[in-house]
Amino acid sequence: MERFLGDVERRAFRVARIATDNDDDALDLVQDAMMTLAQRYADRGEAEWPALFHRILQNRIRDWYRRKTVRDKWRHWFGRGPDGGDDESRLQGVQSSDPALDEAAARRHAGKALERALHDLPLRQQQAFLLRAWEELDVAQTARAMGCSEGSVKTHYARAIQTLRRVLGDHWP
Repeated sequence: MERFLGDVERRAFRVARIATDNDDDALDLVQDAMMTLAQRYADRGEAEWPALFHRILQNRIRDWYRRKTVRDKWRHWFGRGPDGGDDESRLQGVQSSDPALDEAAARRHAGKALERALHDLPLRQQQAFLLRAWEELDVAQTARAMGCSEGSVKTHYARAIQTLRRVLGDHWP
């Protein structure tokens, strides 16, 4: 169990980070999913752990979205909006003369664009894409993790791919 959790930890954090856009919330969700898997499903076969873990994590993410919706309604009611600000706007127009630095900056920019695009996907499309493409779960495992049919997984995944291609076309021609 420890080996499995060690292997999945970073990828799960990345999935949760994209979903929540907050490191602390993502860490809490991953830790809670790991604890739940260890406490409730340690006796299951090792082959079942990936789908079980991702099902637990996706349920925690959905619960987080529900709580966030309620919190945001209260914030709006009291006249508080979400805090925002983009430090990149201050850096626009600054260019380097070193092609290697320019290439590294372009890769970082493309990575941030990918993360933003993933974050902006509808939750089910985000889940399908991350579980299929990043976690490399097959359609059946993804369906078990998401709690839906294999057909739904295929639909959500295809829509996610289509949206990402359209949004990220400038970064990955």
